[in-house]
Amino acid sequence: MKVHVANHPLIAHKVTVLRDERTPSSTFRELIGEIVTLLAYEATREVKTVPVSVKTPVTNTQGTALAKPDPVVIPILRAGLGMLEGMERLIPSAQVGFLGMVRDEKTLQASTYANRLPSDLTGRQCYVLDPMLATGGTLIAAIHYLLDLGAADITAICIISAPEGIAALEKEFKDQKALTIVTAALDEKLNEKGYIVPGLGDAGDRLYGVV
Repeated sequence: MKVHVANHPLIAHKVTVLRDERTPSSTFRELIGEIVTLLAYEATREVKTVPVSVKTPVTNTQGTALAKPDPVVIPILRAGLGMLEGMERLIPSAQVGFLGMVRDEKTLQASTYANRLPSDLTGRQCYVLDPMLATGGTLIAAIHYLLDLGAADITAICIISAPEGIAALEKEFKDQKALTIVTAALDEKLNEKGYIVPGLGDAGDRLYGVV
C-alpha cells in the first residue's frame, strides 16, 4: 500500500478554509470540488493509457488516450457525493458507482446499506471518494468489497486523514501493492469519539446541512 500526502500551497490554503467553522456550506462544497480536482492529478498519475494516432492541422502525430475499460469512480455516500463533481471534472469519461456505508457511533464499525456497482470489476481501476479517513473502518470495508468484485487497482482520495486510519489500512492491506491513499492533509489524531483532530467536523453535515 502506498500513501501520498499532497504537499501544495493551494491545497493547504483551501483545506484551511474548510476547517474554519464559519465557512458556509456553499463555500465548503465549492472548495471540496476544487481540492478533489487538485488531488485527482496526483491520484491519476498511473491511470492506464494507450498510444493513439491523431491528425493535427499541421501533421500526423502520436498521442495518448485513456485505456478501456474506463476507470470507475465510487463516492461513499453521503459525504463522498460532494467530491464527485471535482473528480468528474478531471475524468469526464469515467463510470460512476456508489457505495452507501454507515459507521456505528458506538462500535465505530462500518456496514454497507446500499451499492450501485458493476457486478464484475475485473481489471478495472477504481477511485474511491471519501472525505474523512478516521478509524479506517469504512474505507477498509469498501476496499474489501471492491477487491471481492475483482478490482485490480484501487486509489482512495480523502481530504483529511488520521494517523490511526492510515495505520489500520496499512495493517489490513500490507501486501496489497495495487492500493494507494491520496490525501490533502494528515492530521494529529482521533479523539475519544473517533473524530479527527483538528479535522473539520462532520463533512456530510457541513456539505449538506443537518436534516
